[in-house]
Amino acid sequence: MSVVSESRVVRVLPDVPAIDKEFDYLVPDGMPVELGDVVRVDLHGRRVGGWVVALDVEPDPSVTLRALAKVSGRGPGADLLELAGWAAWRWAGRRAQLLRTASPTAVVQSFGRASIERADPGGPHPPTDPVLDRALSSDRAVLRLPPGADRYGLVRAAHLATDAGRQLLVLCPSVGEARDLASRLRRDRVRAVGLLGDVGGVAGGQAWARAHHEDVVVGARAGAWAPCPRLGRVLVLDEHDEGYQQEQAPTWHARDVVAERARRAAAACLLVSPCPTLEALDWGTLVTVPRGGERRGWPAITVVDQRRLDPALGPLFSPALVDLVRGEGRVLCVLNRTGRARMLACAVCATLARCEQCDAAVGQPEPGLLLCDRCGTERPTICLACGSTTLKSLRLGVSRAREELEALVGEPVGEVSGPGVDAGSAPDTRVVIGTEAVLHRIRGADAVAFLDFDQELLATRYRSAEQALGMLARAARVVRRRDGMGRLLVQTRTPDHPVIRSALQADPGHLVTSEVPLRQVLGLPPTTAMAVVSHAAAPDFIEALGQPLGVEVQGPVDGAWRLRAPDHETLCDALAAVPRPPGRLRVEVDPLRIWPGRSLVGHAVSAGFDPRKAHP
Repeated sequence: MSVVSESRVVRVLPDVPAIDKEFDYLVPDGMPVELGDVVRVDLHGRRVGGWVVALDVEPDPSVTLRALAKVSGRGPGADLLELAGWAAWRWAGRRAQLLRTASPTAVVQSFGRASIERADPGGPHPPTDPVLDRALSSDRAVLRLPPGADRYGLVRAAHLATDAGRQLLVLCPSVGEARDLASRLRRDRVRAVGLLGDVGGVAGGQAWARAHHEDVVVGARAGAWAPCPRLGRVLVLDEHDEGYQQEQAPTWHARDVVAERARRAAAACLLVSPCPTLEALDWGTLVTVPRGGERRGWPAITVVDQRRLDPALGPLFSPALVDLVRGEGRVLCVLNRTGRARMLACAVCATLARCEQCDAAVGQPEPGLLLCDRCGTERPTICLACGSTTLKSLRLGVSRAREELEALVGEPVGEVSGPGVDAGSAPDTRVVIGTEAVLHRIRGADAVAFLDFDQELLATRYRSAEQALGMLARAARVVRRRDGMGRLLVQTRTPDHPVIRSALQADPGHLVTSEVPLRQVLGLPPTTAMAVVSHAAAPDFIEALGQPLGVEVQGPVDGAWRLRAPDHETLCDALAAVPRPPGRLRVEVDPLRIWPGRSLVGHAVSAGFDPRKAHP
């Protein structure tokens, strides 16, 4: 133990997942320490990292203090320290997990020299647009920009509208889009930096340090924690994209983080989307482009009613699809089912192939093998009812669909079934089939066909309708061409669904009209605040929680409890008051699903409300 006389005392939050407590340490003479610095300390017989969260504190005189072992480098500033505390309360998590995201992935010894004067950007300035002017003049606005509109012009306009000496923070739904946007800004001589780290930290050391003094900072989800000490404006592109929500607990959402950050910094915040979420519409003032411009921003859409197809043709390959893939131009086919088959039945007795352990439907990832996605049980291709080894596919997976598509078009068909890392890393064949990832991996095409869109419309997540419309908007951007818009083909058994009508009429407001009463009837966000508590320690946590005032506790269903409150303040205060029990625990605030494995349609019908008939 080091003993230092008359030294400064700082407070440190250790980077230890199980500890959310601060400790006081002495600062050795000659060691420079600033608020937010990343340090190394001795804690319980081992050396761990941490962050300085307070300077010149008054220690407890009865406690013998240890000295800081090392100052590793610079870390998040005072604004991000406070923001992490708020986010830990808002999403029922640990501050250390959030500060880890806000810290550089490499050691930063200094921030470099800060710019005083703003650089004069080159290139033509975007023309004045009354719609953009109205959106940028508001402190809290939501701009409904069609997928075919030029978003780069909006970014340039936002940069010019930001006060001199203050910074513009731009969030993109993916690292690849952030990289492309930052590069394009720099080509136009805009001082911009792309924060491309989205796992484990906001960015590497050099880019993180530059973010302190550049005019424009561009990042993906973790960019919400970018070090922008002079924040003047925030721009969130495609705020509806689910990539902005962290999957691991705490399940923070970048949109909500930057909105709170902008409020604290007295900065303007603009959310941009072709189909804004209800949460965004509930937060800010909606600004729309003229109806003619919005219609031109959506491509021609052909809807195929699968109920009227000849059963001999199969459910996926309608005559309209065959004509499309056999025609000219590049065609992307989307089928969000990996493997060869996702539902099978015995060819002899017609019994569905189910798992003998958990009774779930089994798929066929490869010939001769059946796999249960729920419990992981594997078995040979055998019918449990009659012992037949011949099964027929009721729901083709991507791999089997690619084989049949190749036979239809008479040429090689590429396949994309993994997430990928960058746009452009995809097969160069004229026809490509894949999961939703194909829309992110291929930059442009002449047409996009959704082979089974009901899988998106009737997904088990209560935001499935919003996400389905967002997928159509993504496809519309892929088929945008200089000579006009390409085509979208949608195969569905529910052609009257509000999502389909919204896309056909180029008016996302139709979906909002049907979704708002549905959420109100079911008590779903944004009309309420919600959390799901699960895993082994969940029963102990719920027992300690009790029945707090204003919080409704429901469950358990499939080992999970649902908590619901009229607002986040009531819900998060109740969660913060409960000490974490030992064991594995997941508290998911603003969950993607209202119950594990349960669909929104089933809950709606049981409540006397059919979302498929919500819109006249």
